[in-house]
Amino acid sequence: MTGNPLIDMHEVTKTYDTGPPVLAGLTLRVEAGEALAVLGPSGSGKSTLLNLIAGLDRPSAGSVTVDGVRVDELTETASAKYRRSRVGMVFQFFNLLDDLTVLDNVLLPAQLAGMPSTEAAARAAELLAHLGIDRHTRAHPGRLSGGERQRVAVARALMNRPRLLLADEPTGALDNVSGEDVRDLLRRLNADGQTIVLVTHDLALAESCATRTIELVDGRIARDVRAVAR
Repeated sequence: MTGNPLIDMHEVTKTYDTGPPVLAGLTLRVEAGEALAVLGPSGSGKSTLLNLIAGLDRPSAGSVTVDGVRVDELTETASAKYRRSRVGMVFQFFNLLDDLTVLDNVLLPAQLAGMPSTEAAARAAELLAHLGIDRHTRAHPGRLSGGERQRVAVARALMNRPRLLLADEPTGALDNVSGEDVRDLLRRLNADGQTIVLVTHDLALAESCATRTIELVDGRIARDVRAVAR
């Protein structure tokens, strides 16, 4: 592949107080359109990797560049703006606001970014229909199944058309049926061109969704495998 990658992490090290580094001189390039699954045992640095890409944490050494932005050099205010405009995030336990309706949860990132209300309403309607949850627009998240709540979380993450979707154990809190539902959804999003980086222990998720899989061991990339074209 040619050109600049969407994610470029160069010799990144992250340490916390005493003890060995969580990430140890890691270099990683992710191209636009890839679906990267990050595997590894607990403590291998998976969540730290995701947090550094999201600008939620800073490396102790090295650089993190995403979509041309030096994320490791951003102020807190600039980092928040970066996440609103360039990154969508999906979490294991959804992180939806139970006192808001499905629609209001999805609209929230647009409101924070200052998107005009008419444009935001149209975008939310498009996403809810595309993800098959438009019938739940006025419902509250607590009335939905786990798979439906994760679809709402994905819609919210995609609201501002981010270049990058980050997913932290997106099937970890779901039963088998709902997990398969979310796997199908992520596979479809990537087929439509969405770049995805997901941290998971779910091998079925990695095998079905990822175009590339890396395995972290002791803060280093121990394996980097590209999937056979589907």
